[in-house]
Amino acid sequence: MAADMEMFCCLCCFVFLFTFVVVLMWLGVEIPQIIRNSDDTEATVPIPEKQMVRVENPFSLELGSPPASVTGGVSVRPSCLDSCVLTCFWGCEVSALQAALQSHQNVTRLSSSHLFQEALSLHCCCCQTFHVATGRRQELHTQIPPSQGVCDFGPLPRERYPLVAVLTFGDSEARNASTIVAMVTVVHVPDEKHRIPARILFQFLLTSQGGVSKLMSIFMAADGDASEPAVPRPTEDEEEEEEEEGVVGDCVVCRGAAVNRVLLPCRHACVCDGCVLRLQHCPVCRAFVLEAFALAPPTALTPPTGPHPREVSS
Repeated sequence: MAADMEMFCCLCCFVFLFTFVVVLMWLGVEIPQIIRNSDDTEATVPIPEKQMVRVENPFSLELGSPPASVTGGVSVRPSCLDSCVLTCFWGCEVSALQAALQSHQNVTRLSSSHLFQEALSLHCCCCQTFHVATGRRQELHTQIPPSQGVCDFGPLPRERYPLVAVLTFGDSEARNASTIVAMVTVVHVPDEKHRIPARILFQFLLTSQGGVSKLMSIFMAADGDASEPAVPRPTEDEEEEEEEEGVVGDCVVCRGAAVNRVLLPCRHACVCDGCVLRLQHCPVCRAFVLEAFALAPPTALTPPTGPHPREVSS
């Protein structure tokens, strides 16, 4: 009997609370936040602004025409704002590359092809060098000499990267005038034991001050689609560099302003300067937003005139 009475009291409390909320909504009274659904709440703490440093990246490297393999080689398309040198290290030891990058930060600035060869040539299967003219995006082919008989780099996990391609300036004048002095690209090349198609694994920018920044893609929102990566942009644990203006696409929340904010850590560029003030989660992937940065100087940090983005806050 006591159990029945307890259940009846709980049911009455629930009915009373439900009726109370419905009456409040019907009267237009603001619902207390403690009984709101989490998806209806607004961001109460502003998203921290990521401090940016704008620099110009003088290097670019893309994979060329397929096919690519360890035995047949791989084609790449380098480009540079000034004449540069492309140095390809086949079978470069992972530990040697990590040590070289750490050395750049702490001891020796790796600003030329000669310095990279001193650091890596003894820790790779072979090294090839190409001279690239200013602004030309010509396709170059590099491969391990067949006489070495290298068919693969062993089972996973591997101690060597198949290919490490390094771009540096060809003359000291351009090197001294640029903040970025080298770009390191780690490339996966398929072989007999690991047949995943060739692709770029990592790209790093080395600065004249000893900084090492990792290039990462930003996922742009264009016509409501933020799933396609944009041109890779450099990022680092404490600093992100070089963002381009002229972003195409409308904010996925209000649909009335241009996209100008990149959310971190998911890297979706999908909201405007106004809507970013209201978000706690990314409207594309629902990841929690820790920081955000602007692609271009914001014109105004005022909320948009479009509908309230309650459906994308939680």
